[in-house]
Parts: sequence; structure tokens; C-alpha cells
Amino acid sequence: MNDENFNISIRKFLKMVGVSSQREIEQAVAKGLAIGSVRGDARLPATMTLDIPGLALSVKFDGEISLD
Repeated sequence: MNDENFNISIRKFLKMVGVSSQREIEQAVAKGLAIGSVRGDARLPATMTLDIPGLALSVKFDGEISLD
């Protein structure tokens, strides 16, 4: 295994997930605010699941997104 290539591959994946996730969240919040289903001071529980079937890995991360 090439540790450097492995590390770079993980970083590329996490960057893609981070950027894409942020864009999706921002768009959903903007839509929710526009239609009134989300308040500007909301605290939104959030869950992210990392699945890598080839490693039999499934990890759930829980957090909160605050608009205030």
C-alpha cells in the first residue's frame, strides 16, 4: 500500500463530501427560509453516515447546525 497516495485519496474524498454537503445544506436552508418552514434562529439536528461496503464500515456522525 502506498501511504501517501492513500492519504491523498482520503483527503480528496473528504473535500468533495465537505464542499458538496455544504452546498446542499445552504440550498436547503435558503429554500426553507424562503417558504417559511425554517426559522432564522433554528437549530437543526443533522446526521451524516459514512459507508464503505468494501471495508464493512458504516459510521454515523450526529451533530447540529445552528442558523443563529
